[in-house]
Amino acid sequence: MTQPSPSAQDSHSETSRRGFVKTAASAAAAGAALGFPSVTFGATDDRKLKIGVLGTGGRGGGAMLNALAADDKVELYAMGDLYLEEAEKKLEMVRKNSVSQGKISDTLDSRVFGGIDSYEKVIDAGVDVILLTTPPAFRPTHFKAAVDAGIHTFVEKPCATDMAGVKDFLETSKVAAEKGLSVLCGFCYRYSEHGRPLFERIHNGDIGEIQSIHSIYYAGPVKAMPDPSSRPDGMSDTEWQLSNWYNFVWLGGDGIVEQGCHNVDRIGWAFEDADPVAAFGTGGRARPNNEGNIYDHFSITYEYPNNALAHVEWRQYVDSHNFTGDTIYGTKGIAKFGTSSAEIIGEKSWNWRKPRTPRSMYDLEHEEFFAAIRSGDRKDDADWIGHSTVMAILGRTACYSGKRITWDAMWNAEQKLVPDHIDINGKLPIRPLRIPGVPETQDTVFPEEGQNRA
Repeated sequence: MTQPSPSAQDSHSETSRRGFVKTAASAAAAGAALGFPSVTFGATDDRKLKIGVLGTGGRGGGAMLNALAADDKVELYAMGDLYLEEAEKKLEMVRKNSVSQGKISDTLDSRVFGGIDSYEKVIDAGVDVILLTTPPAFRPTHFKAAVDAGIHTFVEKPCATDMAGVKDFLETSKVAAEKGLSVLCGFCYRYSEHGRPLFERIHNGDIGEIQSIHSIYYAGPVKAMPDPSSRPDGMSDTEWQLSNWYNFVWLGGDGIVEQGCHNVDRIGWAFEDADPVAAFGTGGRARPNNEGNIYDHFSITYEYPNNALAHVEWRQYVDSHNFTGDTIYGTKGIAKFGTSSAEIIGEKSWNWRKPRTPRSMYDLEHEEFFAAIRSGDRKDDADWIGHSTVMAILGRTACYSGKRITWDAMWNAEQKLVPDHIDINGKLPIRPLRIPGVPETQDTVFPEEGQNRA
């Protein structure tokens, strides 16, 4: 594969983050034109903050406890999930946790909602802070509704499953900026006690100029797709897919976007969120997954200016070696990052020493979120979560198509996977597994190709 010429790379560096920086830079002007009042920006807030949650699955339950532990004057005020009984079960779990004592509204039972429109009911309940932890296909819609209502938001990663969703999310972030609303990103490793000092040293040049990164996420399967025969009688196509959302690209984004995005985000972090030049890679399924259309392995290479390369390996295999970590090679040393370790080997060797009482990165991110709301010093992770989500989508699309795709081509491509209208009782054909070189399986149209799908 031909590498971009140094001059082309330098040119790309000059326009690095163009798609995102210009979006962020125009936020204030756009907001001013719309005339939104900045009623919260710069003002302290000492109210008892009412918390709502959308999506009460595994991450939703964890985020609820993190939020309740983060501030003394909060209460869990409203909950919503596709299935009411799931929300009620999760509420009982939260009630039994010591963190929630005295922080659950006495009238919460009247504000536990079920259904695909439960997000509207939670928002209309009058919450101050909302936790968006549904399947990521719904993130742009829920984020817009929350921001329009003037609510501070925790946005679980990723922020969308397609390019259309990311762009919608970033447009909404402009409104959040003008309204002075805080936005917390679910890319939790950037809040970790060991990650922050390591990446600060990398940015300060302790390993020199980054030459390459090797990032690995080896894990077991998550939410494997059940056999079609287990589908309940009368269950619609849409509900069947929603019930097994992880296995459908439009709902979860596939493993590299939904789970391996943590590794992609750390690559972005290492390069200080500069745009990669391009990406290429491979992926597929080693193990059948019934009607699901996601891969179980990806191997992606991101090209950066000055011939730097970042490699991500992600996979979910049964009974196999599991490992998560990054090795970052620089001109003056090597940095290593693990889920609970960090070190530098080289001219400025360093090793993170685990504190006697370590702090959870999930707790830390929420503490900073609520502190920002209290102080009026707005927290804004929106551009960052958007950038890392596009990086993951770029890698996924390169593997699906078998092509080398530039950042600019991905940003300008037509890619919309989520239906405009989702009917819980409707028909919804399952798209085939993406196969490189088979146009009818692809989902992205690039400008230079007209209607030729890549």
